[in-house]
Order: sequence, then C-alpha cells, then structure tokens
Amino acid sequence: MSSNLRTLFRTLAALCLLSLPVIGVSGQTPDRVASLRSAKLIFVKSSSALVGNSVIEDKLQKRPEFSQLGLVITRNEQAADLILEVHHDRFTKYVYTAVDPRSNIVVASGKLSSLGGTVAGKVAERFLKEVMKARATAPTKS
Repeated sequence: MSSNLRTLFRTLAALCLLSLPVIGVSGQTPDRVASLRSAKLIFVKSSSALVGNSVIEDKLQKRPEFSQLGLVITRNEQAADLILEVHHDRFTKYVYTAVDPRSNIVVASGKLSSLGGTVAGKVAERFLKEVMKARATAPTKS
C-alpha cells in the first residue's frame, strides 16, 4: 500500500472516531436541545472585522425575547453556558454557530446573508428563535 493511501486511511479513521457521539460523565450523550433550554450566560465571539462582538451583543440585548428567556451576556468565556460564534464565510454570507463549551457540541447554527438587514440583527433573531424553539419542547426523560 502506498504511503498516500495509508495516510488517507489514517485520516478517515481519525474522522470516524471524531464523529462518534461524545459521552459525558453521566454516560449519556449530550442533548443539544437541553443545552439550549438550560443556557443562561452567552459569550459572543466574532471573527469578522465587519461585525464586532459588541454589535451582536447589543442586537441580542435589544430583542425582547432575550430578557424573557432569562439570558445574559458574559465577557468571561469560561463562565459561558453557550459560545455564539460568527464568521464571515464568502462575499455576503455569514455563519453563526452556538457551541456548548462543556461538551463542544454545536447546539445551533445557521448561514445568512448581509443583504437586506444587519448581520448582527439577523444572527440575534435566528439564534433566539432556536433557543425559544428548544424551550418550547418538553424535556426528554432519561
């Protein structure tokens, strides 16, 4: 077998291992809905020069559902229940991802365009819709 083929097999094996569900201390697979349901402290991290952290924080806090859901912005990443990341993808496209830092599970994500509104406002609206949807569902019994 050639070394390129061996490298390919090793890479595929590593990816397969990484795609297995993460098992927590309790032995249960983390639940993305449960993470969204229980989150209180949100840390915002933007890698886009055009859409800063503080702008996203402001748009989140101005939405009435933010306070209704009992959410709070934190500047302490280690204390956060969720990390909301925003990246500039291509041209007018942006991607947001909410990650549970304890399990590293992506609990919410989406892609949006900067056309027809502010990116920060769209991120805030869509992220909060996902949190509201998760909180509207009944908790699953373990």
